[in-house]
Amino acid sequence: MRYRVSVVIERDEHGYFAYSPELKGCHTQGDTLDEVMANIREAIELYMETLSEEERAALLSREILTTAIEVRGAQTA
Repeated sequence: MRYRVSVVIERDEHGYFAYSPELKGCHTQGDTLDEVMANIREAIELYMETLSEEERAALLSREILTTAIEVRGAQTA
């Protein structure tokens, strides 16, 4: 069975960090985007193996939305 899982990827000076908001504690890192994508796919597959079908359905039924918003910066005197 195939599942659609949300993944967030962040980049910093050490490389890439990825996690799934639906799957608490499911995260990984990698030096490149390709590496972190492969790592998070593997981490999610291993995580999913530990869950019952009911647990999978409950976790993956959450709707995760992401967007970008504009905010004002601090005003200086």
